[in-house]
Amino acid sequence: MTATGLWSIGRFLGSLLMSFVLILVIWWLFLLAFPDIGPIIGRTPVDVFEYMFTAPDAAESRAEILDNLWITLTDAAIGFVVGMTAAILTAALFVLSRPAAQTFMPIAMLLRSVPLVAMTPLITLIVGRGVAVVAVMGGIVVFFPALVMIMTGLANAPRQINDVITVYGGSSATALRMAAIPAAVPSLFSAAKVSVPGAIVGATVAEWLGTNKGLGATLQQALPAAAYDELWASVLVITVASIVVYAVVGVAETVVLARMGMQQN
Repeated sequence: MTATGLWSIGRFLGSLLMSFVLILVIWWLFLLAFPDIGPIIGRTPVDVFEYMFTAPDAAESRAEILDNLWITLTDAAIGFVVGMTAAILTAALFVLSRPAAQTFMPIAMLLRSVPLVAMTPLITLIVGRGVAVVAVMGGIVVFFPALVMIMTGLANAPRQINDVITVYGGSSATALRMAAIPAAVPSLFSAAKVSVPGAIVGATVAEWLGTNKGLGATLQQALPAAAYDELWASVLVITVASIVVYAVVGVAETVVLARMGMQQN
């Protein structure tokens, strides 16, 4: 890794750290701006820190939240893999077959406009509870934005390379494999960065409404039980996990693009 690459990684991680600090500041200002929420319901970042690290039962609280976080991250990984795989395969099909893209792309965008929460009861009824509903709901959240970005990347392959492949008798599939996919690597990483937080959101919604496990279920159960410390701590942990996973993908993007000799946007 060159000094330029290390500087890019440091700048990227620094921007994420500043974003996290900004989130904490906005959180605090929100509670100050709406004092009617009160200290009973509203929890500051300091309150959450005390709940997880300095309170007498902090170890038990922290262990429970981290156990649920692991479940949520596992569910998010399932949804991410399903959604990204489906997006890559569908984007490749649409690039190879323009009629297929013209026929099914509007349908995909129409389905995207339906709120996920509204579809959850139907999805649960069809696939049941458990891993299946996690895969479907997480995959839906990841699929649509990733599909658009990956299709754009595949379509932006250098025309000259495609022409050379065609002249030498290469098929459309050969051009896709040798030209379009390598050119689309930056778009693939961009889609992954956008999709990672979405996969965590999809997993949380699936747990809230479908599986009754993980941090999504914790959020559902904490509110009626007035467990506000646990509620705010779970929200903060989900936020931190999203930022960390996003950072991992961003660092991987920088390293891979540097090795491929591509300039990162």
